[in-house]
This record gives sequence, C-alpha cells and structure tokens, in this order.
Amino acid sequence: MPKNVLDFNAISSIPGGGIGGAVGGIVGGVTNVIGGAVDAATAFLGRNVSLQLISATQTRGGKGKVGNEEYLNSRLPTLPTLGARQDAFSIYFEWDVNFGIPGAFYIRNFKTDEFFLVSVTLEDIPNHGTIHFVCNSWVYNFRNYKKDRIFFVNNTYLPSATPAALVKYREEELETLRGDGTGKRKEFDRIYDYDVYNDLGNPDAGDSRHILGGSSNYPYPRRVRTGRDKSKKDPNSETPGDIYVPRDENFGHLKSSDFLMYGLKSLSQSVIPLLKSAIFELKVTSSEFKSFDDVRSLYEGGIKLPTDILSQISPLPALKEIFRTDGENTLQFPPPHVIRVSKSAWMTDDEFAREMIAGVNPNVIRRLQEFPPKSTLDPTVYGDHTSTITKEQLEINMDGVTLEEALGTNRLFILDYHDAFMPYLRRINDLPTAKAYATRTIVFLKHDGSLKPLVIELSKPHPGGDNLGAVSKVVLPATEGVESTIWLLAKAHVIVNDSGYHQLISHWLYTHATIEPFAIATNRHLSVLHPIYKLLYPHYRDTININGLARQSLINAGGIIEQAFLPGKYSIEISSVVYKNWVFTDQALPADLVKRGLAVEDPSAPHGLRLVIEDYPYAVDGLEIWDAIKTWVQDYVSLYYPTDASLKQDIELQAWWKEVVEKGHGDLKDKPWWPKMQTIEDLITSCSIIIWIASALHAAVNFGQYPYGGYIVNRPTLSRRFIPEPGTKEYDEMVKDPQKAYLQTITPKYETIIDISVIEILSRHASDEIYLGERDNPNWTTDSKALEALKKFGSKLTEIERKITARNSDPSLKSRYGPVELPYTLLLRSSKEGLTFRGIPNSISI
Repeated sequence: MPKNVLDFNAISSIPGGGIGGAVGGIVGGVTNVIGGAVDAATAFLGRNVSLQLISATQTRGGKGKVGNEEYLNSRLPTLPTLGARQDAFSIYFEWDVNFGIPGAFYIRNFKTDEFFLVSVTLEDIPNHGTIHFVCNSWVYNFRNYKKDRIFFVNNTYLPSATPAALVKYREEELETLRGDGTGKRKEFDRIYDYDVYNDLGNPDAGDSRHILGGSSNYPYPRRVRTGRDKSKKDPNSETPGDIYVPRDENFGHLKSSDFLMYGLKSLSQSVIPLLKSAIFELKVTSSEFKSFDDVRSLYEGGIKLPTDILSQISPLPALKEIFRTDGENTLQFPPPHVIRVSKSAWMTDDEFAREMIAGVNPNVIRRLQEFPPKSTLDPTVYGDHTSTITKEQLEINMDGVTLEEALGTNRLFILDYHDAFMPYLRRINDLPTAKAYATRTIVFLKHDGSLKPLVIELSKPHPGGDNLGAVSKVVLPATEGVESTIWLLAKAHVIVNDSGYHQLISHWLYTHATIEPFAIATNRHLSVLHPIYKLLYPHYRDTININGLARQSLINAGGIIEQAFLPGKYSIEISSVVYKNWVFTDQALPADLVKRGLAVEDPSAPHGLRLVIEDYPYAVDGLEIWDAIKTWVQDYVSLYYPTDASLKQDIELQAWWKEVVEKGHGDLKDKPWWPKMQTIEDLITSCSIIIWIASALHAAVNFGQYPYGGYIVNRPTLSRRFIPEPGTKEYDEMVKDPQKAYLQTITPKYETIIDISVIEILSRHASDEIYLGERDNPNWTTDSKALEALKKFGSKLTEIERKITARNSDPSLKSRYGPVELPYTLLLRSSKEGLTFRGIPNSISI
C-alpha cells in the first residue's frame, strides 16, 4: 500500500519586492499522509520532493522557461481546509519578473514510496495574485517516468488559444497519456489505450469465453488495454489476473467509494467461497427456502455462521451492516425497501406493472403498435415467432374496451424479452439448473393512469429445431386457486427475464461498458486545459476502475453474474448481440422515449414531448434532469465556441471524437447515426448524452437494485423449472404448497445470498460521493462565467428535487407510490451516505 499523499493547497508566503530584479519568495504546499503519523509526514522534508515552475509567458528554446529546482521545506500546522489525513508543507521559490507568470510545474519524487498530490496553490504573485493547480494524481519515484511529471494551471484554453510557452508541454503530456500501444502496463503507468474484452475467460483452465469486440459477430465497446500475458491455449486471449487501470483512476483507499469496491472484490474472492462452504458442506442452513417467512429471515433474524468462518471475514466498512458483530455470529441483511411497509404488496398485479415504469428497469417497456406482436428474429433461421396471444385473451380484462380502441388510443404496452433470449434459450436451458422461457407481457393503461397486466406469453424453442419457431403458452391473470399460483409463477418468469436483461443490458452494457471508451478517448486527446475535458472529466470518476473490477469478479467466467443470473455463461455474450443495435443518439432520454412509443413530439408540451403514460415516474423526473443537463452543457459550451467554425478548427476535439467513433466504439464506426462533430449542436447533444448516461441513467438503473431486488421473491434472478403441467407430481405439490413451488422455481438460497450481497453494495453511496451539479474542488476552473453556469445548474437540480418530492405526495399519481408504498426517489439529485434509494452521482462510481 502507498504510504504518502501530498497536497500543496494551503500556502505560506514571504512578502518581498517584485519588479526589475527584486526577488520575492512565494508559494507553499500541503501533504497528506495515509496513516497521519507526524514522523511519516516529516519524512518528506529534506530533498525528497522537488518542484520546478514553468512559465506561461516567457519562453526559452520554443518552450516555457523552467525555473530552478526547489524542495519541500517545513511542515505547516493543520489547516481547516485540509481533508482527512492531510498534512501541509511549505516550499519556496526564488522568482523574478523576467520569469513571467507560472503556468505549469514539474515535480520529482526521490522517495521509494508514491504519494498522492492533491493540489498546489501559488500565492502573492506580483500583479497576478493566486494561481491554483488541481492535481489529484499519484506521483511515483521519478525514475519510473520517461518524462518528468507535469501539472498545469487551472486555466481553460482551447488548443489555438494556449499560451505559446505551454503548447509543447500540452502536446507532450497527451503523448505520454496515449503511450505507444505496446508492452505490459505497470502499476505506475498512466497510459490510456484500447483493447477488446479478451480477458473474461480462462482458456488455460478450460473455461473459455468469446472475445467481445473486434468482430461483426461479437461487437463490443472497448476497454482499457492492459498488455497482460496471452493465454497458452488461445493467443488472442489474455490470462486472468490483476487488472491494470491507469494509476490516477485508482485512488487506493483515499476515498470511501474504494472501500465499496474493495468490498465487492472481497465478496468474490473470500466471502462467497466461505458462505458456499457453510451452506453446502457444514450445512449451517438448508440450501432451499421453505417459505416466504424463511426468505424474510435473512433480514429479521439472519443466518448463524460458525465462529471460525465469521472470523475469516474481515470487518470491511462495506460489509459492516451485513455481518453483525454483536456476538451472535449472524449474517443479516438490511430490510429491502419493497417490504418495509407491506410484506405482501409485491405480489399484486398493480405493483408488478408499476415497476415497469417506476422500478429498477424502467426503460424497456414500449407502446404496443401492432397486434399480434411480431418478432425481428430471422425467419430463415428461427422460423415464425409471431406471438400466439389472441384478441379474445386480451379483451377479457380490458374493462369493456376493444383491442382496436385500445391500440387507437395508445393504451396497450408490452414488455418484450422474446427476441433477446430466444436465440440462446436452448443453450441456457441445457445448463444444469436453468429452466426458462422467453417472455412477452402486455399491460393496459387504466383510466386512473396506472397499468394492469393483461396477459403473459411464455415461449420455448421448438423441440424439433430452432427453424420451427417457438412453442408458447399464454397465461391470464387469476386471483384464486391453482390458477393464481400459475399466474404468480408466470410473473416470476417475466421478472427473471427482466432481471437478467436489466443487469446485463440496461445496467452493464448501456452505462458501464458504453461510457468507458469516452473516458479513454477524453484522457488521450483532450488536455486538462481543454474546456470539454473540464466539462466531462467528473463524469468518468471511478468508472474505469469499477469496470476493471467487474471484469475480474463480476462478469468474468464463473463470476458473480454467471452464478446468480439466468443466462449463466452466456450472459455477456448476449449483451454483445444487443450491442449490435445500440444507437448513441437514442440514449438521449427524449429520443429513447419517442423510439419506444412512450412519447410523441409536441412543441406545446413541457420539454417538447407529450408522454403517452402521463404518470411515468422515470420519464417525468428524467426529462427534467435531461433538460437541466442540456441547458448546463449549452451554457458552458457557448463560452468557448462562438461559431461552428471554431469547433471544426479545434484539433484536440476533432481527434477525440474521431477516436471515440473509430476506436472506442469501432465495431459500430460505420453507423450513419454518429454525430459528425461539425456543429455546436453536435457537441452539445453528444456531451449531454455522455453526462446523462454517466449520471442520471446509471442512477436510475443502479441505486434501486437492493431496495427492489434485495427481496429475492420480488425480483428473482434464476428460474430452475418450468410451470408444472397437470397430472405431474410437481403440479400436485404446487396445488398443495404454492409458496414452496414458487421458491423451488426461483433463485435458491446460496445464489440469493450472492445476489443480494452484491446488489446491497452496488446500491450504496460512498460518504465522499460527488453528485450531479457539484465539483470536488472549487478551483476546477478560473472562468467565472463557467462557475456561474455550474451554480445555476445546481440550483435547477435543487428545484427539480422539490418538484419530485411534491409529485410523490400527490395521491392521484398512483405509479409514484404503488401498493408497496415506496415513492419514486431514484432521480432525486442529493443523497446521504449508504442505502438511500436516491441520489445522482456525477459518474458511474460503483
């Protein structure tokens, strides 16, 4: 572990003369030391860390003048502006007017240990005042670098407006960050480069997975290149092991969010194997739930574990609320929000339908525009997959409304997972424990604005071959007898589809995976001085790091996703197939709603859209957030690009976008929908989409995972048997004990514990989370107009919070609260630490 963190942000200055050869001493610094010991802090003194100022106004040899090398001086008293575990140091420079104004500095670390440099502030510069450098970077021993580490002032410059003295330094730093595309990445490297997903399997251990990316069969966004050793059996695959991320993407344990990530890693590598041993070998508890009360015992009493197992589970902060330390040796989870008011409301049809528009996966439902629903699967390969649902089946529960009337008045909607799962369903059902259907669910918009389910279609591949189409059964709502149990099981199969699609597509692919190439390209081509870098960088915080962890522990072969979710070993491969149809511009919320038929363009309506379902919490709240984001981006971009021509001439911006399209999302580079980045509107739209995905979209599909899915019977992730047929033993058992039949169909106990352990951490906010409209450093820019625009953005988000809270108190908006009495709060911007069911972080940080 690194021992030192250096932060020059509080300054001690020496007054002195300032013109025509007079010498004045300036500047000071601050150092954080992990562990906080004074002796460790004092160890920086002497000649262990040096700085050289670089002039932004005076040149020598075509580059800014470099000042004399100076070293850290005395340790300063603790200051109120310092963060936890930070210590202040002073450093003094001789300076004269012929040097000009500092615009950058070199820093050298002569110590063995790395340190984290937070910021540097220069004070009392004659005729200039104070200069801030926001650093937030690990600095290793200088011998690890080909070029000295450089940090730039917090000014904002387009490439063409960069002071001549800093141009070469700006270019050289970007070259360093790009690297040369060769070699195995080392811990101290800061290189951002691309690679395909060729590290999910372990061919040498006989557990291969398809390489995702680089082919038309399995296209995928790119990840950060690691350069690890290749597999002996498959030279195109990397061997699994430690995941490289550029050093400044991993803060060590400086941030509490890293404890959450470390908790995930510990779950995968240590805790879950211990729990598996406890359940299957030591038999501390049965491997099956016996009743819904038994499921709730996870929250109301817990599972007692042997002392020797509990003692091996380190008391990580991320796990402190799961593993009780009161002497009872108990594994106990916090009660999920969905059962905090009512233990049974989750079973209602109203709640089942409501979660399609106010749950954790609210952006899949679409308006039914043709009947019967048709498939987009190739009929020459898969045969006819047109739905078998009939008009008569639909109209039974449509309150006297005919099918034609309902279609004509936009009152029918469909949750359709048929085409997503059907091509893989035969292989999925060949897995040891999987028995699943591909599902279609049609719901009806009632006069009170809420939805009710009408019918569920459950389909399997034809036993005679894929080209013969599907074998389907249609299940109708029922409230009594065995029919009500069959209906409940049908809903469970729909949710198993929904849970898998949510985790693999809505969450992982559409947020985590698609954002990483933008983060890579931004660091490779946009200087820290660039206005668009300053706009976007907060929205990449921790994303590359958490994605690396996901490849190591979550989406890898045999990882948590493959263990706990329906598609098993085919999980990430299915997401690759869906990525073929991903459209960047459709990720804008208005475009998404229009595409799914949930909104129509209407200039007279708020946001220019009229929602087809007026009480659609995700859409209503989301459109306000979207508009606020786009207004902020427009206000900010207009400060730097007065014309389209100025944007076209920005060499860094054009290189950035070209590489996003051609490399980062290279498998889709020829798609016509990519913005051309030739107009200011192209830039505003593209940046707004990036920010939306990284902030509000991720928040909407992530932070409700435990509140809804922590109660596994509400959101099961696995289905282990088909609905029993009359005349079978399983059917008779279902009649006798409906709860047992339900629990033997869905996720069993061990996999439930895996699932809820992970989503409990994923649904948490860290104590130092940075939320939308906020920055982690008030000195992120010197531009007062940009600071004013950000303040305006934050104020708008606060106003939106008040409006959301008011809507949640409106009893006429039934979908906002639902039978479970859980108001829709996922798009409230602010949050406290922990499991809050609200909060929009700037970035995909967990």
